[in-house]
Amino acid sequence: MVRHGTSTELIGRRDECKVLDDLLAKARAGRSGALVVRGEAGIGKTELLNHLLEQATGCRIVRVAGVQSEMELSYAGLHQLCAPLLSHLEGLPEPQRDALRTAFGMRVGDVPDRFLVGLATLSLLSAAGGGEPLLCLVDDVQWLDRVSAQTVEFVARRLLAESVLLVLAVRESGSREVLADLPELAVRGLNEDDSRRLLDSVVTGPLNQRVRDRIVAETRGNPLALVELPRGLTLLEMAGGYGIPDTGPLSSQIEAGFLRRIQSLPAETQQLLLIAATEPVGDVSLLRDAAGRLGIDVDAAATQAEASGLMTLGAWVRFRHPLVRSAAYRAVGIEERRRVHGALAESIDATLYPERRVWHLASAATGPDESVAAELEGSAGRAHARGGVAAAAAFLDRATQLTPDPVRRGDRALAAARAKYQAGAFDTARELVDAAELSPLDPVGAGRATLLRGQIMSAAKSASAGLPLLLEAAKRLQPFDSALADQTYRDAIYAALTAGRLATGGVRDVAEAMLSAPDRADGTSREIRLLTGFARLVTEGYSVGAPILLDAVAALRAQEPGRDDGLGWLPFACRMAHSTWDFASWSELSARLVELARGNGALSVLPSALLLRLSNRVFAGDLHDAASLSAEASAIGEATGSSFFAHYGALVVEPFRGRESATRQAIETLTQDRLLRGEGKVTTATQWAAAVLYNGLGRYEEAYSAAERGCENPQELGLSLQSRVELVEAAVRLGRTTRAAGDARMIEEMAQVSGTPWALGISAATRALVSEGEAADALHQEAIERLDEAGVRMDSARARLRHGEWLRTQQRRTEARTRLSEAHEMLDAAGAEAFAERARRELQAAGVKVRGRAAAEPAVLTAKEVEIARLAQGGFTNPEIGARLFLSPHTVDWHLRKVFAKLGISSRKQIGSIQLEAIPTAP
Repeated sequence: MVRHGTSTELIGRRDECKVLDDLLAKARAGRSGALVVRGEAGIGKTELLNHLLEQATGCRIVRVAGVQSEMELSYAGLHQLCAPLLSHLEGLPEPQRDALRTAFGMRVGDVPDRFLVGLATLSLLSAAGGGEPLLCLVDDVQWLDRVSAQTVEFVARRLLAESVLLVLAVRESGSREVLADLPELAVRGLNEDDSRRLLDSVVTGPLNQRVRDRIVAETRGNPLALVELPRGLTLLEMAGGYGIPDTGPLSSQIEAGFLRRIQSLPAETQQLLLIAATEPVGDVSLLRDAAGRLGIDVDAAATQAEASGLMTLGAWVRFRHPLVRSAAYRAVGIEERRRVHGALAESIDATLYPERRVWHLASAATGPDESVAAELEGSAGRAHARGGVAAAAAFLDRATQLTPDPVRRGDRALAAARAKYQAGAFDTARELVDAAELSPLDPVGAGRATLLRGQIMSAAKSASAGLPLLLEAAKRLQPFDSALADQTYRDAIYAALTAGRLATGGVRDVAEAMLSAPDRADGTSREIRLLTGFARLVTEGYSVGAPILLDAVAALRAQEPGRDDGLGWLPFACRMAHSTWDFASWSELSARLVELARGNGALSVLPSALLLRLSNRVFAGDLHDAASLSAEASAIGEATGSSFFAHYGALVVEPFRGRESATRQAIETLTQDRLLRGEGKVTTATQWAAAVLYNGLGRYEEAYSAAERGCENPQELGLSLQSRVELVEAAVRLGRTTRAAGDARMIEEMAQVSGTPWALGISAATRALVSEGEAADALHQEAIERLDEAGVRMDSARARLRHGEWLRTQQRRTEARTRLSEAHEMLDAAGAEAFAERARRELQAAGVKVRGRAAAEPAVLTAKEVEIARLAQGGFTNPEIGARLFLSPHTVDWHLRKVFAKLGISSRKQIGSIQLEAIPTAP
C-alpha cells in the first residue's frame, strides 16, 4: 500500500487526490465528469482509484478492469461496466435497448452500429445516475477490447449533466489514440523525500544508506518499485550494496522481482498461479475445476499463493498487480501453457462461454486442427453479429493459422482480411489478402480478394487509388455473382465521381466496363437501370442516359426497397435524381433514406444521408432545416472523430447565407484535409460553394472564376451542373454574354431531355438572362412559374430577384417593386441573407424603403443550444433529441434550462414563439 501509516492519505499524492475529490463533489452536485489517469506501471493509478472509492459514500459504484487476455473478446469490458446497471435497460429507447442487448449476446438481431451501442451506454449510465451519483472506475484501459475502449471513450466525451463520474486508468505505454484529448491526470513519480518515507515504511531490516540512495534513484519515485524491489535483495545486498545492478526497464525489473518470487514457490502453487493468469475471468470455481483436472491440490496451493501476497482467493481471484499475472504466465514454457489452456477449455461450459472456450482450445493446439478452426469460425460469426468486428477478425485470423486444407485456409484468410478491414486495421488486412491469394481461390474468391484490395486502398489512401481495383473486381465477379458485381460497379462509380478529374480513366472507364458486361443491356431491375442509365449518360450523352435514370429513379419511388437495398442504393438514386433535375424524387428519396438510416441505427450511412437531405433542403429554401440536419451530421462526426460532416454541411449552407468567413473556412478545411487531398469532387463542391457565395454578395468576377472551375468536369454531375447555372449569372453581370449564351444552351439541351419542372425552370431562368425585351420578360415569368411548381423555393426566390432586377433596368418600377418585394420576403424567410440584402438594395434603388433585420436580441446561444432549441420547437422529447445529437436526456435538459434562462422563458410552450434564426450564436 502506498499509504502513510494507518491514515487513508496516500504518500505524495495530495494534489492528485484533490483533483479526484473535486470531480466527485461536482458529480454529487449534478455535473458529470471524465478523467484519464495516466502513468507507468506501478505508479499508483490503482491506489488513486481506491482513494476515490473510499470517498464515494452515498454513490453507486461500478468498478471494472481490462484484462490482457480478453482483448479479443468483443464488448467484454463494456459488459463488465454495464452488467450491474442492466435493470435500467427497459427505460432506453428501443433501438438503443436492442443494440446493447445484441452486443451483449442477450438477443439475436442485426449487427448493432457501435455508435448506437455508445449512445445506449451513455443513456444507461445517465439513467443509473438519476437517483444517486454514479462512480465508474475502469482500470487498465489499455487492455480493454477495442470496441469497449472506443465505447468508453465515446461516453467520456459526452458526459455533462448526468451525475456520473467516469475515471479511466491507463498505462503510459498504452495507446493515446483511444483516449486522446480527454481531460487527463498525469501521475508522475514521488519526489525524493516521499520516496524515502515510503521505502522506510516497508523495509524492516537494516538498510545501508548507499543502498537506500541507489533504490530511491533507480526507482525514480515509482511506488510499486519502492515497495517490491527491496524484497528481492539479500541481507548482504541490503547491508552493503553488493550485487549486480539491473539495467532493464523499471517495469521489467518489477516483473522480474515477481517472477523470482513465483519461481521460489512450490511447483503446484506455480501451476495454480499460471491457471489464474491464463483465465482472466477470476472465477474461483473454474480455477478449482481446471486445477483438479491437472491433479493439483487446490487448497494447499491456494494457501501458499495467498501467503506469498501475490494472489488472493475470495469471491474472485485477484492478483497483487497485473505484472504478477504476466510474470506467472512467463514463468513456464510453452508446453505447460498449452496444458493449462487445454484444462481450462475442458472446464468451461461451451453453451455459456463458447468464445472463451474456443480461444483456449486454439491456444492449446500444437498444429493445424480443422475442428478447432471451424469452432473459431463459428465464434467469429457470433462476434460479428454482436458488432464485435475486431473480435471476429481475431478469431478468423487464428482459424486461418489452424486450417490444414489450403482451399479453406484461403477462404478463411479472406474472411479475416474483410473483418480486419471493417475494424480499420488496413495493414493487417492487406497482409491477410496476400496470404489468401497464396491459396487456390476459386474465381469468386479471387474477385472478392481484388474487391477487398480496392476497398482497403480507397479507405487507406484515396478513391483514385482504389478505383482501378474496384473496376477489376467488378469485371471478375460479373460472370459468377452479378448482384455483388453490380454493387461493386456502384462503388466504383462513387470512387470515380469522388476522384473526379484527377482519376486515371475514371468515370468513363467504369461506364464502358458496365456496358460491356454480358446481358447488361437486357437488365430490367431498378438497380441495373440506374447503372445502365449512368453508364450511357457518360458514354453516349445526357440525351441517352438521363431518360433511363429518370425511369429507374421513378421505379424506386414507386416501390420502397428493403433495408439493405435501401441503404445501399438510395444514396446513389438521390444523386442521380439531383443530376437529372428530378427535385420531387430527390426530396422523397432523401427523406426516405434518412428515415431508414435513423430507424435502423445505420450510423455508417446516416451522415451521408443527412448531407444528401440537407442539400435538398437548401434548394427547397429551408436553410433552417438544412442547418438542423447539418448539426445532426456534425454530432455523428464528432462522435466518430470526423470533422468532415460539419465542414461539408457548412459548405452547402453558409454560401446562401452570404457568410464569407464561414464559407472560406469550410473550403480551406476541406481542400487541405489530408484524407481528401487529390479528390477532384472536393474541387467541384468547394468552387460551386464559392460561386454561390460571391453571386449572392454581388462580387461577380470572383463568382465567375469559381464557377468556371466548378463546371470543368461535367461528368461529375450534381454540383458540376449547378456550377454552370452560377456561371451564367456571373458571366451576364460581367458582360460576357457569348460565354453565358453558350452555357445557357447547354442547360436548355439538358432541360429538354429531363422535362422536369426544375430543369425547365432553370433553363428558362438562364435563357432569360441572355435574352432581351419581351422574350426575356416571358422567360423570367416562365422560370418563376416552373420553379414554384417544382417546389425549389431557393431557385424560385432567386428567379424573382433576377426578374425584379431586370424590370428595374427596364424602368418598370412598379412591377419591379412587386417582384423584388416577393424575392426579399422569400429570401429573408429562408435565411439567405446575402441574396435578401441584394433584393433590399434593389428595392431601395426602386424607391422602396425596406427595414433591415431587427437588432439581434441580447441573448447569445451556442450552436448546440440553438439546435436543441430548434428540435424542441419541433416537438421532439429530450430522449429523442439526445438520440439525434448523441447526448443523454439529462444533458439535453441541462442545455434547455440554459436556453430558457438566456431567453427569459420558462417552458417548452414558450420556445415555439422564439425566432431562433434571429439570435446570434457563439461557438
